[in-house]
Amino acid sequence: MNKPKEIAKLFSGGRITFAILIGLSVSIYLMIKDTSWSDFQTINFSFLAIVFILLAIAMETLRDVAYMYRIRLLTDKVIDWKKSFQVIMLWEFASALTPSVVGGSAVALFIVDKEINNVGKSTAIVMITALLDELFYIIMVPLSFLFIGDNELFINTEFNIFGWGQFPTKLVFFMGYGFILILTSIIFIAIFFRPKLFKLVLSTLFSIRLFRRWHYKAIKVGDDIIITSHELKGKSVWFWAKLFGLTIVSWTARFAVINMLIMIVNGHGNQILIFARQLIMWVILLISPTPGGSGIAEYMLPKFLGEFTGAYSNEIALSWRLLSYYSYLIIGSIVLPLWLKRVFIKDKL
Repeated sequence: MNKPKEIAKLFSGGRITFAILIGLSVSIYLMIKDTSWSDFQTINFSFLAIVFILLAIAMETLRDVAYMYRIRLLTDKVIDWKKSFQVIMLWEFASALTPSVVGGSAVALFIVDKEINNVGKSTAIVMITALLDELFYIIMVPLSFLFIGDNELFINTEFNIFGWGQFPTKLVFFMGYGFILILTSIIFIAIFFRPKLFKLVLSTLFSIRLFRRWHYKAIKVGDDIIITSHELKGKSVWFWAKLFGLTIVSWTARFAVINMLIMIVNGHGNQILIFARQLIMWVILLISPTPGGSGIAEYMLPKFLGEFTGAYSNEIALSWRLLSYYSYLIIGSIVLPLWLKRVFIKDKL
């Protein structure tokens, strides 16, 4: 992926339309099926409700600002705020248009590299960003169990996973969390302690006949780990503290959007439990086969948080996705041609 036309094709109008249609179709279907339209007459858009709407928007904005500052720190402030805004919007745009199980890392690597013109550093930035995000999740889950307990965290629902059968929520969660914990631990040790050994293990493992078809990709992963380790060598404790602090801010703000929206229709309720339930729901969304979890997210929120949203579960779900998903499709569609024009002209100079 090294040409503007190729990345523009990835962000094609067809892909955007497909992603929007999935999510909106599910939202509209659920609203028609589960909502009594007389319920809307009971909504009281008081001053307090407007405050919570503004707070939800503020949380989404804070999430992006924290991401922007984090990318600036990771690039040693080579990119300014305007460029960091474009990078984050396009990164979110890519994530919104690719299945959650795939992610937008390859596109993110392309975008960052075009900004700083350093493949090694770009690789390190994308990899360490993913590592920090997973580390936040790994730490927050045990804290949720400590303060909430598993009796209230899980819902009594089963999910069909890749056609393998029906699995209870708790089992799906622990399978997903266990996978994230193991993978993150391996990558953490590989980057900060044994990058060359990690590459050697990968090379040996994927030399086996059964796995030989993925040998080249495995070697590439090993090289990326070594490059990342080299790029991050010598960074101060304060540097890492700032990065992880920004990660906490961005992810807390991301989840707090739903808390604020629920406060519009339910001025009370256990806000910590609402926040913690989202951590459980996130594992389900990570294995979504649809672009950005479109359709799946709208379906899941009422199941996990319906007891707090009452008759407005589907409306809250749609509002949440408008802020945290569709907005990036719109902004990304505007930013993409401007960004392509800027980096293309820069390459020609």
